[in-house]
Parts: sequence; structure tokens; C-alpha cells
Amino acid sequence: MSPYLARLLDITMNNGTLLADWKRAIVVPINKRGNRSLITNYRRISLTSVVCKQTEHVTASYLRQVWDKNEWLYEGQHGFRSGYLCESQVITVCQDPADSMDNGDRNDAIVIDFSIAFDLVPHDRLLMKTAI
Repeated sequence: MSPYLARLLDITMNNGTLLADWKRAIVVPINKRGNRSLITNYRRISLTSVVCKQTEHVTASYLRQVWDKNEWLYEGQHGFRSGYLCESQVITVCQDPADSMDNGDRNDAIVIDFSIAFDLVPHDRLLMKTAI
């Protein structure tokens, strides 16, 4: 299947367009938390074609290989990398400030929460853009 996916990806990249089937998705609501009768407690999940998902997987794997080979990622980047765990990221985030405090160093932090950013997107406009 890989040669066919590679050919489709090559055609797509050379033309600068996506196949129409790759733009289609079935959108299903998934309850995030809380009262199930409130629409604001749901996150929209897009179910796309298997070919699209496989192509995304192949592309992501290739990019990871290039990034690892060229050492382009910061060693503290743990998410979505093989051999790095979310748990090790949490330990690092907790241990580094503790070590700094033990050494009498100053700690500054900026914390940004993007957990509900998707809910703030104007979905009707986003759907119009993907339908082009």
C-alpha cells in the first residue's frame, strides 16, 4: 500500500491541492466533561478517510526521522517522540525548578492554556475554508 500512498502524496504535493475525499470528514461530538445536555461540553472530532490518515502517518514518520537525524528538536521536547514519555516530561518540569530553587536561582514561568482554544474557533468559517 505504501507505494500507492507515496504516489498519491507526490501528486498532491506537486499539484498543491488535496484530493476531494481527503477534505471530507464525519464530525462527531465527544463529551469533554460535565453536563451532557450542554452543547458547550462537547468537542468535535473529525473522522477522515483511512487513506488520508495513512498518508498523515507516513508524512509524520518521515518528518520525525528528519528531525531526529538532524537533531532539530530540543532535548526537552517529549511529546509525540518515541522513547520520550509524558511522565518524563512531567518529572522534568517539576525537577528543573526544584533544582534551581535548591541552587538559589531565580525561576520565571509563562503558562499558556490552549485546552479550550478549539472551542473558540468559528467553526462555520473553518468549514467554509476547508470546502474550497
